[in-house]
Amino acid sequence: MNRQAQAVVLFLVGGAMLRAGLTDLHLRYVKAGLRPLVLVAGAVLIVAAVATAWYELRRPRTAGDRPADGERPAAKDRPADGECHDRSGHAHREPRVSWLLVLPLCALVLVAPPALGSYSAMRTGTALQKPWGFPALPDGDPLRLDVVDYAGRAAYGNGRSLGGRKVTVTGFVALDRGGTPQLTRMVLNCCAADAQPVKIGLSGKVPPVLQSDTWLEVTGTYTGKRTKDPVNGGIIPYLEVSRARPVPAPRDPYQN
Repeated sequence: MNRQAQAVVLFLVGGAMLRAGLTDLHLRYVKAGLRPLVLVAGAVLIVAAVATAWYELRRPRTAGDRPADGERPAAKDRPADGECHDRSGHAHREPRVSWLLVLPLCALVLVAPPALGSYSAMRTGTALQKPWGFPALPDGDPLRLDVVDYAGRAAYGNGRSLGGRKVTVTGFVALDRGGTPQLTRMVLNCCAADAQPVKIGLSGKVPPVLQSDTWLEVTGTYTGKRTKDPVNGGIIPYLEVSRARPVPAPRDPYQN
């Protein structure tokens, strides 16, 4: 890969990163808070590409590169594709490993990976951790909570901080080995590569037919029922369902 090709690939990778950062595509790879870093990285790559192309165009030719007046350089004297000359006129082949830059370009342009769902959730232990505390809940009935907040209050606070109130939780359906539905969200620390699930078991008025990866908005109350995750032994609390309805997948499928 010569310098011109390097500049083109750098520019295309930078442009793809800017496109991902300016749209919701970046949410498939990293948490929403890292969007500014994606944009900065794309801009830096584009600047590097422009600087590389400018340097190559402005680079003075060495004595070994210049033919005599009216003379066409012999084929053996012209640099081969992928070669460059140093100031002494010696040819050096550019490292072929540079072509690996094309791989992230293909991934960004050609492939938009789906968000992790029930397949990953059922093969990964729950990531539920004991909260530092339970902040006071806002007014509202039913109260809207995310999966992590409800699961933490139910598993480690025995539901006391919920005060017997109705709650509404949204997540996708994952079916355990026995076919029991669990409301799940994948939680990110940094990016999709480290995503781990938090799961809530469903009891009560659960729809009779549920398909994995269906997004549900569930309304119900705390129940003391719980089970252990067969993967890592973590706590999976339950929610007593009074109403459930399918909803579209959210703009950001991961929980930060």
